[in-house]
Parts: sequence; structure tokens; C-alpha cells
Amino acid sequence: MVVLVTGAGGQLGQSLQFIAPNYPAIQFAFCDSSTLDITNLNNVKQLFKQFKPTFCINAFAYTAVDKAESEPEKAHLINVVGAKNLAVVCKECDTILLHISTDFVFDGTKNSPYTEEDIPNPTGVYGQTKLDGEKAIQETWEKHFIIRTSWVYSQFGNNFMKTMLRLASERDKLTVVNDQIGTPTNAVDLAEVLVNIIQSPITNNPSPNLFGIYNFSNEGQCSWYDFAKKIFEVNQISINLIPIPTSGFPTPAKRPAYSVLDKSKIKKGFGVEIKDWEESLRSL
Repeated sequence: MVVLVTGAGGQLGQSLQFIAPNYPAIQFAFCDSSTLDITNLNNVKQLFKQFKPTFCINAFAYTAVDKAESEPEKAHLINVVGAKNLAVVCKECDTILLHISTDFVFDGTKNSPYTEEDIPNPTGVYGQTKLDGEKAIQETWEKHFIIRTSWVYSQFGNNFMKTMLRLASERDKLTVVNDQIGTPTNAVDLAEVLVNIIQSPITNNPSPNLFGIYNFSNEGQCSWYDFAKKIFEVNQISINLIPIPTSGFPTPAKRPAYSVLDKSKIKKGFGVEIKDWEESLRSL
């Protein structure tokens, strides 16, 4: 079984590389932006011809939420055109596509966990391009799993946890918003669930209704302030942490005020057991 992974240099791609030795039955082909440009259809076709993957995990995305507001064309090219290119070639090669999406497809006005059936309503360029990428895949190739996730962090790449640890080494006081509620997701846990889906007997003998959108994050919920507080507690760092409202930290892109995801579908469908976000954070 060959699994082609795009975005190998990002935190999910690096997390997949981290766990890959635990799965010797899978031959992973890790491609970063220097070896695979998903916005170039011919490049995608060449790589698929070379590796002949059974599955493709698209871990490559334009994720600079605020920068996307001033670079909509670039975000669209990667998140929509790139996603469609992969779907087109996956269809040609009968490759099952696992594509990573985001809680930013929602506007955050709900006050209970979002299900896969809730109607998306993105409030910024990043969320809109991720939603458009989902639609491009759905319209192109039926054999897909779109995994919506949230607040991804890990020991790899750039993320909130690493930013907090860096800032704590430079300052003695930090302000963090406390009125945006979501769920931190350890990228290694996300990587493990993707492999779980790939290796599942039902994926390898799928019914048509198996494919589609699934939510995955760790369990529980918190604010960014709560998340930062726990990061410092786990790392035994003493710092003056001050909660502030979103209005006190204006950004070019609007964030969802509430973006907790309901994981019932993936738990029932694949028997996935999900760690609480605090437990997962302590495991790093």
C-alpha cells in the first residue's frame, strides 16, 4: 500500500513522518513543495505516475489566516485549484483522497458543537477558500474523506503552542484572548486517525456512503487563554498571563467565536477513540 503525502514539511506532514515507522505495512511517499506543486496539474500527474498511490493525504494548504485577506489569489490557488488538481488525478488513478479542512468554514455563531451537516458560512478568505476546496473535491471525485479539524499544534512547524513558548522566553507578561472557544488538536493525533481510516477494513471495502466529510479534533473545549495557561503549566513556565477580549486584539481576519466540532460521526464510523486536549498536550 502506497500513501502519497503532500505538504510533508508542514506540521501534519512532519507528524505523519514521525509516526510512519510504526506502520511498516504502509509505504509512505512524502512530498514537500520542492518535489510536488499541487497547483501544477502536470506535476501532480507525474508524481502519481511515479508512486501509483492507493491513498493520497493532502496536508498542504495555505493557512496564513490573516495574510489570506491580502493574498486571496494565492490562497485560492493552493486551497482550491490545488485541491481540485489532486481530486482530478485521484479520480484518474482510482486513488482515495484524504483532504484536511478547517473549523474556519463556520462563522462561529453556534453555541453547541458543529456537526458535518451544519451549513458552512465562512467569514474570511481563508475559510472561504477551504470551503471552496471542499466543494471542488466533492464535485470531482467521490472517493474522498474531508477531515475538518481545529486549532492544530504539535512539536513541529509553526503553531500557537510554539509561539507561546517562544514569547514566554522573551517577555514576562502576555495577553491572550479568552472569548474564542474551540478545541486544540495535537497534529500527531490527527495523523494517527488518518492512518486509522486508511487501514480500516471498511475503507478497503467501502460502501458509497462511507466517503464524505468528517470532523476530528481532540475532546473538550477551551479558550485561547485557557490553552496558553495549560501550555505554560505543562512546561512549568511562570508568566503573567492576562485574558483579553477579541476586541482587544484586532486582526485582519475575523475568527469564529465558537468552533467546537462534534466528533460523533468519525467515532461511530471508524471506532476512533479520541484523547482529551489536555491529556494530549501533556503527552508532548
